[in-house]
Amino acid sequence: MIATTYRDAGEFLFSTQAILERNEAANNLMLGICLRLKRFPERIKTAPYLVTVADGSELVVAAVMTPPHKLVIYGDRQDCGEALEIVARDLLVNRWVVPGVSGPAPVAKVFAVTWANVSSVKYKEGMHQRIYELRKVIPPESSRGRLRLATEDDVDLVTEWILAFQKEALTGGDRAEAYEIAKSRIGDRDIYIWEDQKPVSMAAKTRPMLNGIGVSLVYTPPELRGRGYATACVASLSQSLLDSGWKFCALFTDLSNPTSNRIYQRIGYTPVCDFNEYIFDVAK
Repeated sequence: MIATTYRDAGEFLFSTQAILERNEAANNLMLGICLRLKRFPERIKTAPYLVTVADGSELVVAAVMTPPHKLVIYGDRQDCGEALEIVARDLLVNRWVVPGVSGPAPVAKVFAVTWANVSSVKYKEGMHQRIYELRKVIPPESSRGRLRLATEDDVDLVTEWILAFQKEALTGGDRAEAYEIAKSRIGDRDIYIWEDQKPVSMAAKTRPMLNGIGVSLVYTPPELRGRGYATACVASLSQSLLDSGWKFCALFTDLSNPTSNRIYQRIGYTPVCDFNEYIFDVAK
């Protein structure tokens, strides 16, 4: 097996894009990250890690990491352990800091075990997620309010909601980072707000691909939950994206939150695959 590292996302996509697009929804995270790196190279603060491992002409494993974020792994073969070890040893030899790994459930687990073996670090389970895909919206029963694009006037509110989302869904968060995300995403016209006399919920479009686009940053303040706002917000945004020409929408859910998994299925999202993360003890 041969490992190839890449200087930029364009070179990486030249080798992987057509293969990843065979199942766009399942690979939306890796595709979205790399397409964004290619589109906005000026926003890259730290050089990414981009690697493939091939067996002859067959792609066995691909991996992407944009520090300080986790490694994102792709593997479409059951017997990809050797290829994952090649990636792990390449990361180790080149002294990359790997805070964790995210990927399809079986592949992510094999990499976590492999990385623990070659680097002598401990790992723990992180979030267990599920990727969903939607091609036709089932309108929610109740949809009081309206969807609107977030504007610069919403930066402070969106900052607070992104920070709250990070703390709740990702068990972490930084106000300065949340503010930069809010400014950037509002400037890119990615953030949408559901309004019922006042802002009550938020969602964002993300990771545009060839045929599909992601939905993320779904957040409703705790005191406003249970009123159908998030459902209406995501349904309306999804419909708008389909109407604008996208063939499907994709989103991630936390499997420990049965409510979100249930409401998304009610509006037409169907499961694609499970996507798990493992956290590494980088302080060791």
